[in-house]
Amino acid sequence: MNIWVIFLIVFVACFVAGWVFRFAGEKITEGKPFFRDMSMGVAFGYALGLVVLVWVVWSYYLSRTLPAPEVNKYFFFRMAIDGFILFSIAAWLFRLLGRIVGTQATKKLFRQMPLTASFGLMTILIYAVLAIFAGLLAPYGQEQIIQGAAANIAPGGDPAMGGNPAFPLGTDQIGRDILSRLIYGAQNTVGIAFVTTCLAFVLGGTLGFLAATLGGWLDQVLSRAIDVLMAIPSLIFALLLMTIASAWAGSQGGMLTAYMVIIIAVIDSTRVFRLARAVGANIVVMDYIEAAKLRGEGLFYLIFQEILPNALSPLLAEFGLRFCFVFLTIASLSFLGVGIQPPLADWGTMVRDLAQFINFAAFAPRVASAPLLAAGAIALLTVAVNFVVDWMLQRSSGLKE
Repeated sequence: MNIWVIFLIVFVACFVAGWVFRFAGEKITEGKPFFRDMSMGVAFGYALGLVVLVWVVWSYYLSRTLPAPEVNKYFFFRMAIDGFILFSIAAWLFRLLGRIVGTQATKKLFRQMPLTASFGLMTILIYAVLAIFAGLLAPYGQEQIIQGAAANIAPGGDPAMGGNPAFPLGTDQIGRDILSRLIYGAQNTVGIAFVTTCLAFVLGGTLGFLAATLGGWLDQVLSRAIDVLMAIPSLIFALLLMTIASAWAGSQGGMLTAYMVIIIAVIDSTRVFRLARAVGANIVVMDYIEAAKLRGEGLFYLIFQEILPNALSPLLAEFGLRFCFVFLTIASLSFLGVGIQPPLADWGTMVRDLAQFINFAAFAPRVASAPLLAAGAIALLTVAVNFVVDWMLQRSSGLKE
């Protein structure tokens, strides 16, 4: 049957089921507001959600019961569901632990914390531990070519599939341990992204507050320069500048990494400038700023003692979002070969180098998961940071759950 016919049948069935659900609920509850005021779109959403839930449960059941040849096509789906369940339980336990252990302030924070924020905070802490203690946790060095180990050992540890139990995630094309490089990737990719984001905020935030406080020609010059930079797509601009920087750096990988930090920080500081200027412009007209000026306070005091503390909440939320964009930009540049340079381990480079394992997806999906390990690490951190940022925005805006 044509896929569009199936889609139309499901759509009509969900529409009918939604109408029946709303009508039956209104009759059974004798016109309670929940069903009486429910729109058809909301009722359709309930019906569609039920269909998706049934499909997910049925597919997960098939992934656990079908024989080996047929179950391969459900491998990644099953791993996603297993990961979702595992991380949900871990996030719930982490939130429960936070409500029991800690100070009164942290306990109150964890009591108010939704499960998504708990998951995000737990994931960020795990990444931070891996990044800080990579040298202790990794079984091998990030650039160590293991003597006696073959190259391109398949992940999974199954000798029948080209694996080795001594290397559960396999080795890369020159015989380096993927697990160790994945751990060191947290130190390099995340650490460099954090430093770059901090530099972008120092630059963009300072210039934004200066433009808001002083105004006049300085505000006009900075704003028009920022407009020019923001008109160019950031990834293309970064790729162009990194190509030029690679010619300057030559074979010095450390210099190219330093150039990358400066380039991305300058490009990303344009977004920070816009936010800092907008927030600062609303603060500088307040009475306490005028009072500070009448007291004779200097520009440094006004920016860092009066404006910055009152602009901290939106800036912290923006820091999380900017970190995600910087993190993804660094991974993209590394994937293209102009980012973090060898022998440093980097997740973007690992995705590119391990791409050949995708050829095993049809008959050995566990082997084909090698490039998805680094890609999954990138995606997981991005989702976790966004969950925490959403929670911070909700808290700062005063909205209730």
